[in-house]
Amino acid sequence: MVGGITLISRILGFIRDVVIAFIFGAGTNTDAFFIAFKIPNFMRRLFAEGAFSQAFTPILSEYKTKREKAEVKDLINHVAGHLGTILTLITVIGILIAPLLVLIFAPGFIQQQEKFDLTVMMLKITFPYLLFVALTAFAGAILNTYGRFAVPAFTPVLMNICLIGAAILFAPYFEQPVMALAWGVFVSGIVQLLFQLPFLSRLGLLPIPRIRRHDEGVKRVYRLMIPALFGVSVSQVNLLIDTLMASFLVTGSISWLYYSDRLMEFPLAIFGIALATVMLPDLSKSVARGDMQKYNQTLNWALRWVFLIATPSMLGLMILAAPILATLFHNGAFGEHDVMMTARSLIAYAFGLLGFVLIKILASGFYSRQDTRTPVKIAVIAMITNMVLNLILIWPLAHAGLALATSLAAILNAGLLYRGLRKQGVFQPQPGWRNLLIRTTLASCCMVLLLWWGSGTLSEWLNLGTFDRALHLFGWIIAAIVVYFVSLILFGLRLHHVSLK
Repeated sequence: MVGGITLISRILGFIRDVVIAFIFGAGTNTDAFFIAFKIPNFMRRLFAEGAFSQAFTPILSEYKTKREKAEVKDLINHVAGHLGTILTLITVIGILIAPLLVLIFAPGFIQQQEKFDLTVMMLKITFPYLLFVALTAFAGAILNTYGRFAVPAFTPVLMNICLIGAAILFAPYFEQPVMALAWGVFVSGIVQLLFQLPFLSRLGLLPIPRIRRHDEGVKRVYRLMIPALFGVSVSQVNLLIDTLMASFLVTGSISWLYYSDRLMEFPLAIFGIALATVMLPDLSKSVARGDMQKYNQTLNWALRWVFLIATPSMLGLMILAAPILATLFHNGAFGEHDVMMTARSLIAYAFGLLGFVLIKILASGFYSRQDTRTPVKIAVIAMITNMVLNLILIWPLAHAGLALATSLAAILNAGLLYRGLRKQGVFQPQPGWRNLLIRTTLASCCMVLLLWWGSGTLSEWLNLGTFDRALHLFGWIIAAIVVYFVSLILFGLRLHHVSLK
């Protein structure tokens, strides 16, 4: 259900990106907007969907399992008070130091004063989005814990609608048309928060913010949240490092990385994030009940599905990178050169897709047990690795080297998380893994051969009309899916091999 709703959101997200690419292209204005949007969005993922949700959900699940509803409501009220106060202060400070933030996140912009000033102006508008969307994530964590997964999953749809409306309807009324996108981000934060409040009210859990300095539950959330700031969002930190270094490259590099990252996140969000979202409350409840057998079974089941779905997704994105980009974005101001450059970074990002998905699942195995320290140590190793690889790969591969460095660091991160769970003795792979990996590999090879034989060159795709491109792309994706799953069946995979026992 979460994956299906997320699919709707991502389709609208693609429409949003197509509209932005068509109207604004990939140049100075879009580079400026993407930085102004990326800074509060990064902090949202760090504080809200990242560290806060991973720290708050296990504590809330424990309260829900072991305590009375009045105590649960008290925890929610005090967390709301503390979170709202801290985020308000961060928002005010962020607006005041907007030039410094742009200098930190995109130092290359200082060499182009017009781009720098435009980014600062838009950041002052977009930064309050952090406050609204973090409170939205807080509300979503409550709803997820109580099994109301559909509402938080649908909420991002509203943001995409706001940005599409801003680009199409309101951009012509601004002296700088791209400013409409900044206001669209601001409005979307308010809309998303207001949307979730009625559903919290129906549960009788609408927060009444209060602040008590020595609340036990709040202290525990803080203790888990502080180290999780580093651990859970390492991929986002790596992406921002990419952006920082890309600001020194040719104009358009930031936009190329943005569009390729958006496409790579499509399978990551629909499958990886959806699976992790549903898993975390379930794993936390298993831990609260002391049922580690169910914990192990759930983690094992999720990892099997990761390899089953993420492997062909990774290979399909790599082979169809240029056709996908030509179909979605080669219109208006987004030219052939932009397609080629974006395809390079998309292939590099897609190489790490399995690692990105595994991080989401494996990290849940730690956070559900309220262990945030181990992922922090692993995150630091991955971040240092990413920085070193950035310096090595940026020279021969430019912006694509930055994407490849991020992918390699994600694979390392996932491997270390897996080793950590095994060393702690909380995860034991169940029988059947060897056969699953062999069947997945063979079926993926069949799919790759089909796409390599039939997908064609970029010039062939660009010679087609927009409708023909979409028709051909859809046809090849459907064909790849059919070949992959038919091959799995022929090689002996059955549903009970990947069912939750």
